[in-house]
Amino acid sequence: MSTPSSGDEIAKQTLESVSKSVENVGNTSLVDPSDALSFPEGGFTAWGTVLGALLIQFCGFGYGNAYGVFQGKHIYFYTQTYLTNSTPSAIAWIGSVNVFLGLSVGIVSGRMVDRGAFYPVMKIGCLLQCSSLFLLSLAKPDQYYQASPIFIFLSQGIGMGIATGLTNVPSFTVVSHHFQRRRDLAMGIVATGSALGAILHPVMLNNLINGRLGFANGVRASAALSGGLLFIANLLMRTRLPPQPKIVSYTRVLQNSSRDGAYICACVGMAAFEFGYSFENFYLQLDSTLHGLSQGFSFYSITILYSGSSIGRLTGSVVAGYVGIPNTTIVSLLISSAALFAMIGLHSAASVAVIAVSYGFFSGGFIAMMSPLISHLTPEFSHIGARMGITYAISSESLGAPICGIVLTSHYIWWKAAILAGASDSC
Repeated sequence: MSTPSSGDEIAKQTLESVSKSVENVGNTSLVDPSDALSFPEGGFTAWGTVLGALLIQFCGFGYGNAYGVFQGKHIYFYTQTYLTNSTPSAIAWIGSVNVFLGLSVGIVSGRMVDRGAFYPVMKIGCLLQCSSLFLLSLAKPDQYYQASPIFIFLSQGIGMGIATGLTNVPSFTVVSHHFQRRRDLAMGIVATGSALGAILHPVMLNNLINGRLGFANGVRASAALSGGLLFIANLLMRTRLPPQPKIVSYTRVLQNSSRDGAYICACVGMAAFEFGYSFENFYLQLDSTLHGLSQGFSFYSITILYSGSSIGRLTGSVVAGYVGIPNTTIVSLLISSAALFAMIGLHSAASVAVIAVSYGFFSGGFIAMMSPLISHLTPEFSHIGARMGITYAISSESLGAPICGIVLTSHYIWWKAAILAGASDSC
């Protein structure tokens, strides 16, 4: 039988234990976000966040990819009406800088999300994107400021590029708050947003700009659509985990990452993939046209490419749940490289369709695995945002299209450029 004094001691210890537990719950610095709370792996908030992130990708990189799709039409529109004193190669840098900033700014936005600034970053990025589009719609021919290369470059190249960079990494990072076991599937669904945008935006813009609305009202209509979708996205996306109590500096993350061989290989592979990806994205339409195919079919060859990509991104996410993220990544990369080599034999509409669907499907599978792979290779949860930002910044190089263009030469020697792009893609 226990004595009264021992009973009082037990009660006192129990009370202290309970008090300490309550104190720890109130103190987020003592809570490990990845362990203290179980991941819901579904539910309205989780899937709503996925849908919101998909809309962000649809309006961000989906719109940016549209520049490459209707680049021929855009360059004609600018050189013949707006930027008559600028060369086509100079105008092409507008789209290249847009993509570069869309990836490289993630090194800033990823860190801010780790600090708990998800909502401010998303709001600023979305407002900047809508403002840049409405600013672009003010461009007018025969007007010094509105038709200058600087005006269009600042709005479409710099403004929209920074806006995309502010929203890209956070849209993937917030999904990791709700999923762990099914994270690859959730992020793969989000990645389909940019492919869907690359399919729908060019068709819409082509009909708006070359229809009754014209350039100004057509761009404003697309800006209004993007604004509405971005507003819905901000209502749907919700963070769940508390901000990291001790924000790790990029110096420490880089030091840890430099000793992680698997992570370094992933970064190099993604940068090499972007090199080959830009070749297919920028030159498939031109290759089709120069081989005697109709302008209409050549225009929609990129749409076929992104249609295959959207299916591949979703399929890759499902397959990764069975065979693993690394295996899915390697197989997708190797087959997409083979599709680039196959461009050497492009000569008919059937070959263009096969190459576009094949490369789109397997490159889409690789793209869907990029964010889950980084998450998979990151041992510390607090480093996910920073590592994603670093990875996208490394892979943001936009040298693929210019270098392949040099190899292509003015005589259009396609086999040399195809071999270079395919070899880069397989690294």
